[in-house]
Amino acid sequence: MAEALRVGIAGLGTVGASVARVLTEKATELTRQCGRPITVAAASARDRNRDRGVDLSAAQWFDDPVELARTADIDVFIELIGGDDGPALASVKAALEAGRHVVTANKALLSKHGVALAEIAESRGVLLNYEAAVAGGIPIIKTMREAMAGNNVSRVFGILNGTCNYILTRMEAEGLSFDDCLRDAQHLGYAEADPTFDIEGHDTAHKLSILTSLAFGCKISADNIYMEGISNISQADIRAAGELGYRIKLLGVALQTETGIEQRVHPTMVPTSSVIAQVHGVTNAVAVETDILGELLLSGPGAGGNATASAVVGDIADIAKSRPGFQHGPVFGRPARELKPYKKAQMRSHAGGYFIRLTVHDRVGVFAAVAKRMADNEISLESIVQHGVNAEGDGSKTVILVTHETTEAAVRKAVEGVTKDGHLIDKPQVIRIERAG
Repeated sequence: MAEALRVGIAGLGTVGASVARVLTEKATELTRQCGRPITVAAASARDRNRDRGVDLSAAQWFDDPVELARTADIDVFIELIGGDDGPALASVKAALEAGRHVVTANKALLSKHGVALAEIAESRGVLLNYEAAVAGGIPIIKTMREAMAGNNVSRVFGILNGTCNYILTRMEAEGLSFDDCLRDAQHLGYAEADPTFDIEGHDTAHKLSILTSLAFGCKISADNIYMEGISNISQADIRAAGELGYRIKLLGVALQTETGIEQRVHPTMVPTSSVIAQVHGVTNAVAVETDILGELLLSGPGAGGNATASAVVGDIADIAKSRPGFQHGPVFGRPARELKPYKKAQMRSHAGGYFIRLTVHDRVGVFAAVAKRMADNEISLESIVQHGVNAEGDGSKTVILVTHETTEAAVRKAVEGVTKDGHLIDKPQVIRIERAG
């Protein structure tokens, strides 16, 4: 049997402790599957004496993760520190430069420094694995990087944040407000005390930028993502979507267009009959559309200690199965030095159009004025519904419009026109309708 693969884990929080526990408890099974033992040879964390539910007494301890990354006593460096700079970046860079394989779950680090780190890994002939960085336990990275050779991807989209999906699921199922659902998510540990990173789309954007690079062979460009969160989604939107046969999801979408690559994160209406509309709670799902395979959708646990640990252990096992002299594939599916510069496309029209909810004054001529503003901007309407006087007693009515395929610019211009006409009582709501399998 081959010599043991020695791993060093930096960061022993929920995920790091789970990884150490799985490697210990599943040691016999992993040895049989990989053809060699995997041992936790070293570790690093802020508190050495904290009880993490796993015996690490045999592991060499390092107070400095960079020192751990450079030691010759490990073969693989596991980065579970977090953050896009600081110790996470310094230690991963040190490990790669020292010729150590690296496994990370750090999407923020990869979205900012992934290409540069990939260049180091490929020049040193070592692996940089990151399955756990996107969609938790779903093997989307391996699928796109290794199992789709020859396929040209036209679009990748998905539910990439469990916190947002949990909130939207509860809002629909129980008629609760966004604020009430957010408080529950925080109480259950699905959302942080400061939930901005999740609910405003930043977490989804980081993950989407990595998928975009894999899908289209371009450099990662997390700063070129149109982004909206879900904090402005109301029960009125949830109810209207249901009446029209749609469900609201926060999606990350990347697609190849004639003018470049479009990346966007925003609340989206998807048909309730679509597969992705059936993804509830903290579950994630990723769909990939290709010329050969057609559409592939993977769904599963997107977060949590066990789901993320499973993905990390899977990456470690892949390294354990490789042998000296084996030529490793490129980190992002193509050699890092050959990744194309990211070319941003303008926000374009997309199949299904837009949902527009307007709260307007209850007076003669408003309905016709709204329709005229749409026509002036060459927006074809699939439907327009005027509800009765709202229960709030403020003299308002709700107008719901669903457009055919049109452009973002046209919709925004039309809505601005309605606003300038003085017909609106409340801020208008615009939600894209996405074609989904």
